[in-house]
Amino acid sequence: MERKFIVVRELSFLLALLCCSDALESPSFTVVHSEADVEIRLYKELLWMSAQVRDATSFEKSTEEGFHRLYQYIHGANANSTRLMITAPILTTMAQAPRGSNYTVRLYVPEKHEGAPPQPYAELDLHLDQWKTHCIAVRRFSGFAKDDNINKEKEALVSSLDKILDGKNAVLGDNSSYAIAQYNASSHLSGRLNEVWINVSAPGGCPSN
Repeated sequence: MERKFIVVRELSFLLALLCCSDALESPSFTVVHSEADVEIRLYKELLWMSAQVRDATSFEKSTEEGFHRLYQYIHGANANSTRLMITAPILTTMAQAPRGSNYTVRLYVPEKHEGAPPQPYAELDLHLDQWKTHCIAVRRFSGFAKDDNINKEKEALVSSLDKILDGKNAVLGDNSSYAIAQYNASSHLSGRLNEVWINVSAPGGCPSN
């Protein structure tokens, strides 16, 4: 019970900082296509620190568990005892697995540390994740990202993409694997920003998958 309280408290602490996400470092991107309900972005190579949570059944609990390890890392649980600046968003990727889903919770490594990021303590079971240049289709949604609404938001994004990519030389990534980006504090009750991300290749500057 005590550990759960600590995890929730720490997650709330980071999300409280993310309420000012405009002032935090985030991955840069170029918008290559925009519609009312979907945006296709080109992201250059990115470096993330990742925590995997395997064979799980809850997006919310997996995000908390993965973040708990990432929180320790950015607060000095690494070979150099370095404290890293918090970045935005918190990104949780879901992929189907034989017994539930595999979740990967990521924090973007600040540009200052991209060349030589501090190595995490082995017991945290964290891994550096290098992303190649690629495009991501994004749908924004408000409210709280929860177990009972994230799949609906993903399906809405897929539906929009089917319409705008129809007849074009484009490829939608595996839509059984998608990510949820969270930007706001848990105490931020109105005007909340979340995003659902799916990999895509399309004309207009996107590389092939």
